[in-house]
Amino acid sequence: MQNTAPAIDIGIREMDRKNIAEGLSRLLADTYTLYLKTHHFHWNVTGPQFNTLHAMFEAQYTELAVAVDVIAERIRALGFPAPGSYRAYAKLSSIPEAEGVPRAEHMVRQLLEAQETVVRTARAVFPLVEAANDEPSADLLTQRMQVHEKTAWMLRSMLE
Repeated sequence: MQNTAPAIDIGIREMDRKNIAEGLSRLLADTYTLYLKTHHFHWNVTGPQFNTLHAMFEAQYTELAVAVDVIAERIRALGFPAPGSYRAYAKLSSIPEAEGVPRAEHMVRQLLEAQETVVRTARAVFPLVEAANDEPSADLLTQRMQVHEKTAWMLRSMLE
């Protein structure tokens, strides 16, 4: 019995699939790191906006939990393993971990910066996807950018 997977022939060259998977792995790491930071802030937020922020953070981390699965499954569909450890995410992510428990306004500011970071990460992968005519990955990136740009706008509005 042979243990090798069948060759992947989806109309995207292997090197292009590899480069896209690496970019999506960075997006996955940023998304998971943002998920963890948002969940941490949900648990620990205090102050006059507690109810609003607690509920907002829960909606955000719930959406992110679904997103990490979608991103990881796209990496797998391209034929590569999805990263799945804190060590891998720490190496791949461009979002810093939260230090301690910041005040509510600083939580919002950190999440705003992280949301914008995820948009930039997704946008950086887009040229690879377009060059390879990888429409499913382009659709995923477009959807992620829309979600993160809208969330960033909402967080930015909380700071005004």
